Amino acid sequence: MKMVSAEEAVKVIKSNDNVYLHSAVATPEQLVDAMVARHAELENVNLYHMHIEGKAAFNNPLYQNSFKDHCLFVSNNTRKAVQSGIADYIPIFYSEVPRVFRNGIIPLDVALMHLSPPDKHGNCSLGVSVDCSLAAMQSAKIVIAQFNKLMPRTHGDGVVHISKIDYAVEVNDPIFEVDYGQPSELEMQIGKNVASIIEDGATLQMGVGGIPNCVLACLTNHKKLGIHTELFSDGLMGLVEKGVVTGEFKRKHRGKIVSGLVMGTRKLYDFVDDNPQVAMLDIGYVNDTAVIRQNQKVTAINSAIEVDMFGQVCADSIGLLQYSGVGGQMDFIRGAMLSEGGKPIIALPSITAKGESKIVNFLKHGAGVVTTRAHTRFVITEYGVADLYAKNLKQRAKALINIAHPMHRENLEIEAIKVLGKI
Repeated sequence: MKMVSAEEAVKVIKSNDNVYLHSAVATPEQLVDAMVARHAELENVNLYHMHIEGKAAFNNPLYQNSFKDHCLFVSNNTRKAVQSGIADYIPIFYSEVPRVFRNGIIPLDVALMHLSPPDKHGNCSLGVSVDCSLAAMQSAKIVIAQFNKLMPRTHGDGVVHISKIDYAVEVNDPIFEVDYGQPSELEMQIGKNVASIIEDGATLQMGVGGIPNCVLACLTNHKKLGIHTELFSDGLMGLVEKGVVTGEFKRKHRGKIVSGLVMGTRKLYDFVDDNPQVAMLDIGYVNDTAVIRQNQKVTAINSAIEVDMFGQVCADSIGLLQYSGVGGQMDFIRGAMLSEGGKPIIALPSITAKGESKIVNFLKHGAGVVTTRAHTRFVITEYGVADLYAKNLKQRAKALINIAHPMHRENLEIEAIKVLGKI
């Protein structure tokens, strides 16, 4: 391993290389910036990543000949580029991304990583982002790492020896933080409705955002919950501190909090630092349906952009406009459904900020179906809970209309009758 400057390290990136960027709040900003600064020297460098933070300056239209961004998940800083055609999107289950790298389906030349510095044994940690980044690091021909003492050292699969790193750069940058602030009254009502069907002893998977945090805020009177989730946030930390999360009923990793990503505030990063209760594992394992289903009462809570009257869930696009990604929703929806006593949940507001219904008769033209109608069970809005399991099309439409916003119910019913007859 060579200790060099960021500018020196990225000189190994060549035209036509495939380069992986470490995920989420572990995005190695200094290495990315140094790579982008070389744009005039590079052509057709293909970038691969899940959600990332930072400027994503490689998507500047002026650099189209230098970089081509292939998003495995679309985030705020890449959305405009994807929607305009500068960048592209690869629909894929989160659980399958590690296999794509390890099997060489997407061969990687360089991995840009963000790690904790080596300890006295020469071991570093992938910290807040093990997910598919471990597989990328293991598969890349050349590994370039930022060593950052502010990166927490986490337990689990993300411990790597410096012998696996080719070039390293010392940085002292704050880890990106995500704070969703105070919840709205509407989000709190959705949270209460979701919490009402979560049982004591359940194993939770939660997304990130206002609604998941509200659900967590409503679980303080629950008991003996477990955590097996792709993403660990501040709200979950609060339940651990209150003794609500014990993991004692989990059948896989009893007593442990299992996750692939951590994303939140500095308080959360300090909480997971050298915490043996938290196991950060490869997302190919965390999101494996065969693993998820082994825990009892798996309760998977995910969101959506819209849900049609048959139960089809669009969670990654607004019509033809790509908004986010498939991620792990289907991994956990199916895992929860197969779990003993499990509950797969889609939670969303009944209307958009513009007052349009999120419960619709038909998905928008070009909308992506992330969760099929055969997989959807519970759909929850601020107006209640619709259980679609083993219900026919008319029963599904009626149940979903009942949890739509009152101002849209009549029109939804009129359109449903045109297709289904009397409901």
